[in-house]
Amino acid sequence: MEIVCERFTTSKLQKFEDLAAISTYGFRGEALASVSHVAHVTITTKTADGKCAYRASYCDGKLKAPPKPCAGNQGTQITVEDLFYNVSTRRKALKSASEEYAKIVEIISRYAIHNSGKSFAVKKHGETVADVRTLANASTVDNIRAIFGNAVCRELIEVGCEDPNLAFNLKGYVSNANYSVKKCIFLLFINHRLVESSALKKAIEAVYAAYLPKNTHPFLYLSLEIAPHNIDVNVHPTKHEVHFLHEDSIVESVQKHIESKLLGSNSSRTYFTQTLLPGPAISSDDVLKPASSSAAAGASDRVYAHQMVRTDFRAQKLDAFLQPANKTQTEPSELAVSECGSSRQPEQCDMDMQELNDADLLAGISEDLDIEDFMGDVKETGDSENSSLVNPPPRKRHRIGSDVEMKDDEGASDTTAASVPKRRIIKLTSIKELRSEISEQAHKGLQEMLQNHSYVGCVNPQWALVQHQTKLYLLNTTKLSQELFYQILIYDFGNFGVLRLSTPAPLYDLAMLALESPESGWTEDDGPQEGLAQYIVEFLKKKSEMLYDYFSMEIDEEGNLAGLPLLLDNYIPALEGLPMFILRLATEVNWDDEKECFESFSRECSMFYSIRKQYILEDPALLEQQTEELGSSGTSWKWTIEHVVFKAFRTLLAPPKHFTEDGSILQIANLPDLYKVFERC
Repeated sequence: MEIVCERFTTSKLQKFEDLAAISTYGFRGEALASVSHVAHVTITTKTADGKCAYRASYCDGKLKAPPKPCAGNQGTQITVEDLFYNVSTRRKALKSASEEYAKIVEIISRYAIHNSGKSFAVKKHGETVADVRTLANASTVDNIRAIFGNAVCRELIEVGCEDPNLAFNLKGYVSNANYSVKKCIFLLFINHRLVESSALKKAIEAVYAAYLPKNTHPFLYLSLEIAPHNIDVNVHPTKHEVHFLHEDSIVESVQKHIESKLLGSNSSRTYFTQTLLPGPAISSDDVLKPASSSAAAGASDRVYAHQMVRTDFRAQKLDAFLQPANKTQTEPSELAVSECGSSRQPEQCDMDMQELNDADLLAGISEDLDIEDFMGDVKETGDSENSSLVNPPPRKRHRIGSDVEMKDDEGASDTTAASVPKRRIIKLTSIKELRSEISEQAHKGLQEMLQNHSYVGCVNPQWALVQHQTKLYLLNTTKLSQELFYQILIYDFGNFGVLRLSTPAPLYDLAMLALESPESGWTEDDGPQEGLAQYIVEFLKKKSEMLYDYFSMEIDEEGNLAGLPLLLDNYIPALEGLPMFILRLATEVNWDDEKECFESFSRECSMFYSIRKQYILEDPALLEQQTEELGSSGTSWKWTIEHVVFKAFRTLLAPPKHFTEDGSILQIANLPDLYKVFERC
């Protein structure tokens, strides 16, 4: 410790020839000596076999006093205080403490990434939390994640190559084409020293120019090992920039290797979308005037082109009135619905289907009506036609008669819905609580968007595009329809019509079909399928009275499924999912608690009724072939989604708040931003 701060003490050179092959951070041994001349240096050290530590202070390269024994941990601690205390001119040249600290953090963090086997910590004096901290057992990728974040870490590509002829070895990590930043982050280590190489940086950025957007740059961490005698470290006063032998060839080799890695990773691109409404909610104050009304507005109310809404959500399409036949086939039986009643004509049924359009329904809802009023029960007195003038319009039209059935006659109307003269008033506390939960979770901004949207089209059965004001949204039809049918089951509890099967379907056969499906997860440890199927039949038969009374689900004494609840006019669920629905009723519904029973049953039922991609034939040729084989003209799934499901979204759905966070509704474009893009072109 006596001579540690004297010049040349820590030099690594043993002989003159060592100057030609320097592989250390320094070689003259003057770092500690230089610091001790401009600062107060204190060194505390303890060896592995030492009984205690020793502390010594230095000034101008000399020991102030003999080392003193003290308590300390194994290792060496060097403390530098009052930097440039005796060189006032140099001290004034220092920038602010925050700027100097930021430079220290930058240097240490880069060395921490490179030295993955060692632990680094950088902490400002007086602070308790370190700004940089890496663990000794962390990998290079872990250190990059800790310092630069998870966004860059998940987009890294490992690179590595070597060339014995050029005497170099490369390893490191670079970002792929999915990641870009405004300023290039380039960590270059040559022989474990942090340096810069402008030639190598330009060559690599030229490769990325073909993959990244304009004026964006990649993240690069490269560790290059070159024969020490091929490096010239004296081209820069601070050794910050170096040149090396065969520089052009090595740069070209590295450039080609990185380009080959990028070509292999460019087979797929990842785009992160932003879910709807991450911040302020949509409000009615933001609604813009349609183009038709803007023409009559004065100069003060002028709507510019990039703010103009050229569609009217109240407008209807012609094909909404050209309803195709709605007949769906199922394996065990055929589902059909009869006419409204024996005394009514088919023409009257057709009139019922079209008696309320979107504009009429929306016009009947007062502006100050909250969700509870909008979605709540409607109690009618006397004849339904007379009371409609007094009471606000119900959530959906009531049904004539307790049962509604479908027949296969060509002359009969396909789906018929009507209303009962008096609606059952449900006073169960559990149902009221479930309705209250729906109201509390409803998002007013999303509800307004769904009420006033303009339907654009289907991407596939799962996704559809809608426009609201000047924004284009991508909606998850599966999740929205599932929530729609759940809310219908809760709000229309005990007031459903019946979709009656023309031939009752045996529950045993449905359960066996479900157990044979891989989706059921059945294993031999669960027992024989026949025994489980028989148990499901007996279990559901015990619940048949409750299921019929509350949900209009008919199960006869022989264990056959005779009817399903009619949740939405002109809509029949995909019956391919019926076997799994029956299985999940017996296994996933909590039948012990009243509230949980109603909620879990409604969730399972809404899943069965929802639009599910796996049960829909998207290919028109296959759909037409199936239609010919079954001998019926099936309804187009696109027509059903647009004119039945999305029409119900306008009036019946109170979208929950979590739809803004789980990707169910995505904003993919808006008119003002598109104008900005076109203006730059």
